[in-house]
Amino acid sequence: MSMTKMVEIDGREVAFRASAAIPRIYRMRFHRDIYKDLSALEKCVGANDSGQSDLDMFSLEMFENIAYIMARHADSSIPDTPEEWLDGFGTFSIYQVLPQLIELWGLNVQTDVAAKKNFVRQIEK
Repeated sequence: MSMTKMVEIDGREVAFRASAAIPRIYRMRFHRDIYKDLSALEKCVGANDSGQSDLDMFSLEMFENIAYIMARHADSSIPDTPEEWLDGFGTFSIYQVLPQLIELWGLNVQTDVAAKKNFVRQIEK
């Protein structure tokens, strides 16, 4: 089961989708673990605001890659590279978008866990 969320970026609504395919797509595209990267980003941003963040350029690139993968998963008409996709926006704040993507991912993971638990209970009966 996948989940989709609309997020406003640069004055327009952008669809983001989370599903069980995202970790594989992200790993194949960027050769990285999305779970570790999201966790690292969440720690960097945490409760900080844009003036007190621990985000470095590498963390910003991780965010851009995660956002791109989730957006392209929702809309296959998005360009083939993160750079082309990002070029369609003016500047926007990671502090407004990242928490929404983390929330979407968390909801997706909760849904997957609940579904697996229900499946196990049905097998046991």
